[in-house]
Amino acid sequence: MQMNWQGLMPAITTQIAADGQIDHDFVARHVTWLVDHGCDGIVPCGSLGEGATLDFEEKVELMSTCVDALGGRAPVVPGIAATSTRTAVRLCERAKAVGCRGLMILPPYVHAGDSHETRAHFEAMLAATDLPCMLYNNPIAYGVDVRPEQVAEFAARHPNLRAVKESSGDVRRITAIRALCGDRLALFVGLDDLVLEGVAMGACGWIAGLVNALPAESVRLFELARAGEREKAAALYRWFLPLLRMDTVPEFVQLIKLVQHEVGHGTEVVRAPRMPISGRARDVALATIRDALRTRPSLR
Repeated sequence: MQMNWQGLMPAITTQIAADGQIDHDFVARHVTWLVDHGCDGIVPCGSLGEGATLDFEEKVELMSTCVDALGGRAPVVPGIAATSTRTAVRLCERAKAVGCRGLMILPPYVHAGDSHETRAHFEAMLAATDLPCMLYNNPIAYGVDVRPEQVAEFAARHPNLRAVKESSGDVRRITAIRALCGDRLALFVGLDDLVLEGVAMGACGWIAGLVNALPAESVRLFELARAGEREKAAALYRWFLPLLRMDTVPEFVQLIKLVQHEVGHGTEVVRAPRMPISGRARDVALATIRDALRTRPSLR
């Protein structure tokens, strides 16, 4: 089945059981629940999925769980990131073997290299697979900024580069990539609190985080934005923004898992070195979450 690069694709959290292992039963139910609510694809093994704390085989098993649970209903597009290019290439190969339909390729963990090193890392992954790929640009998180001109170079050299997830926080990047590449690449918003602005500038997709806890509201917001229903979208956005902004701070994994816990769909368990939110920060987060849930709008 051909990969369709558009729509809302959750970057899923990785639920961890009390013994520290991945809760694959929950993951299977979770991705099914998200697709049942109208999500268009699933992105495991990303930053929100605590990919940096998962070992190689855990990542492959997580991809396989998602593929098996969905049975072709929606594509699985894992985040491919590693400390070495060699390992990233192996992940690309294994992702195809277990049935993933696309890849989201990231810069290497830890080493924020010069531009020629970044270029070589991305090109090695693109050359290692015939799966369609999305390049993930998040200079805030990874210390590597893939400029629009570099994106255009990759697109010219690699036909299987089909999309970009833009998380620089600068909505002008979307218009800049579009100006250089036209319709050659599908553009995705990569920050939860930039979705209306990004879609207005031409993004056709959203890799989202709070959707893990609130899929109905997330799908509705994206649908309204894409349909150009500005007033309805803005009203829902205003309600949602205090939660969406939790996706853009260093504790985003803990916060989004806390929201999942509060809606009764998941736990707060994270892998060390992360620890659940505590103290005053937890009190503030819970007040924000519970106020939003108390005033949760009707979507009818």
